[in-house]
Amino acid sequence: MQSSNQDPAQTMPAVTEIPVAAGIGLRAQHFEDVTSGLPNIPWLEIHPENYLGGGAPLAYLEAARSHYPISMHGVGLSLGSAEGVDGAHLARLVALADRIAPGLISEHVSWSVQGGVYLNDLLPLPYTEESLALICRNVDRVQSAFRRTILVENASTYLQFEHSCIPEADFVRAIAERTGCGVLLDVNNVYVSCQNHGWSASAYLAAMADAPVGEIHLAGHAENRVGDRVIRIDDHGSHVAPAVWGLYRQALSIVGAVPTLIEWDTAIPTLDVLLAEAAIAQTHLDQAIHHADAA
Repeated sequence: MQSSNQDPAQTMPAVTEIPVAAGIGLRAQHFEDVTSGLPNIPWLEIHPENYLGGGAPLAYLEAARSHYPISMHGVGLSLGSAEGVDGAHLARLVALADRIAPGLISEHVSWSVQGGVYLNDLLPLPYTEESLALICRNVDRVQSAFRRTILVENASTYLQFEHSCIPEADFVRAIAERTGCGVLLDVNNVYVSCQNHGWSASAYLAAMADAPVGEIHLAGHAENRVGDRVIRIDDHGSHVAPAVWGLYRQALSIVGAVPTLIEWDTAIPTLDVLLAEAAIAQTHLDQAIHHADAA
């Protein structure tokens, strides 16, 4: 497939809202299946960094965008970097957003850049007033560049800072309160972090009751044994765990039915496996919508 040479300003589609339904990530392994077969998928999510080089990936994305709403989920803005957001990278993301008109734009509550070096990981922040003010400044800048609000996602964490003084859920909610952004609630990350640190996942979700949650992520995780401890790793490489499905139902009862994504980024299965996983999420979503309508 050849990349489009048309002027993006002339081909930009209208923004199509992300439906309250279960979508999947668009991955290179499924480009042909999605763009040729046009399976029944409510919406697709992309990592925009995979499409900034143009060529065939961008052409496949534009082909998919002509049939499906798209959510743009970034992994490289480093919202928590003390040196601020990389302006050149942000400009490239804005140009892509202008081209494909995503229904949602999101990033992570984390950092990954220091001294101009990209560390290729979503590293945790200390939950302090200083880092809260810092990330809010960066979110404000990003939202101004995109000319719209974004969602910020709770990342999975594997260590805690001794000087953190704000619970993670309160920290994420405070970003939304101060900047007007929304929250992408990753339920698998809630489970992973709470299991790793001994937090209460139910209390974490309850703290999100008044947060502007605009999307939920679900994924699989790995369990690694270190001595007598089990460390859970958010690797997006397997089916959603039963405990996470339980937390998802709990989350829906607290924040309401919102667009939900199945993330599967390693050991990527065939498309039918992904669609079956999304169908499970859709069943829970439909039940939540039914209960809300009956209330």
